[in-house]
Parts: sequence; C-alpha cells; structure tokens
Amino acid sequence: MKVSMYISGAVRQFSYWFAHGTLGYPILEGIDYTDSTMKEESSFVEQAFAIFMNNLELDKDGSVINYKYCEQRAAQYIRSYFEVSYTVQPPLESWETELYPVSKESYAK
Repeated sequence: MKVSMYISGAVRQFSYWFAHGTLGYPILEGIDYTDSTMKEESSFVEQAFAIFMNNLELDKDGSVINYKYCEQRAAQYIRSYFEVSYTVQPPLESWETELYPVSKESYAK
C-alpha cells in the first residue's frame, strides 16, 4: 500500500512552505523560523511536522480534508516556540504532539 497522491501533495506543500518561510500566514508573519535555528534546534521542525501529520484527516477516497487546519496547528506551535507569550488556542493535546517511530522493517529495504 502506498500513501495517496493527496497525502503526498499535502506533505510536499507543507514542506515547501515550511522551508520557504511562508507557512501559516498570518500566524507566523514576522517570525523568521528558517534562520540558523532550523539547523541548531531541529527538534522544533520535527515537532511541527508531527503536529501537521497527526492532525491530517482523509475522506473515504484518501483525499485530505483539513490541510489548512493542520498547517495552522503546526504554525501555532512554531509561534509558541519562538514567542513564549503566545498561547496556542485550543491548547495542543498529547495526541497532536506524539512522535511515532519508523517501522523496523523500513530500514531493511
């Protein structure tokens, strides 16, 4: 089984906007999260991607139905990372921030 083209597209679009510094407008307007912090403190990148993916929902055909919401949740996290006074609303739940492992089998192929 492979991921749908819609999941692939959602991850591609999120990755592009993330790397380009245009993610989550207007939530991240004026916050430069693409500077050296991405390399020095890369765990915030990992967490943002986890939040994006953990919130992703699909319809019965495999189409992503809530891309913008996922992007906004990740952007809220990033803003709270860089701006301590910013409060994520609603607060992030534990399932949103869960970091899942890669399957052991995937390393063997």
